[in-house]
Amino acid sequence: MSAKPLTARETCQVLRDIALGIRVMRRVDSNAQVEIDSGLMTVETDGWLITFYKQHRALDHCDRCLSPEGRAYIFDARQRYGTDPLELLSTWERSQLESLLSLT
Repeated sequence: MSAKPLTARETCQVLRDIALGIRVMRRVDSNAQVEIDSGLMTVETDGWLITFYKQHRALDHCDRCLSPEGRAYIFDARQRYGTDPLELLSTWERSQLESLLSLT
């Protein structure tokens, strides 16, 4: 039996905790030292691995999220609006997250 997938809301809560300073994240992707305009960016916080897709130096969507227990959220472009965890953040939370990722 496979683990129950993470919901967008569960993933959003982790992102919200990062934006509010409750969790501290660090870049873990191979491009951490190289600033690129678009592409994937992976961060880790408290055992969670989160991969964002950025486009034109702004967050486009949350590509995937893996919890410490092995549950996963995977982005699907066919899903309806509101199923990307970034869409559930407030404007301030999203701006704060982009600032912490040094995108702005």
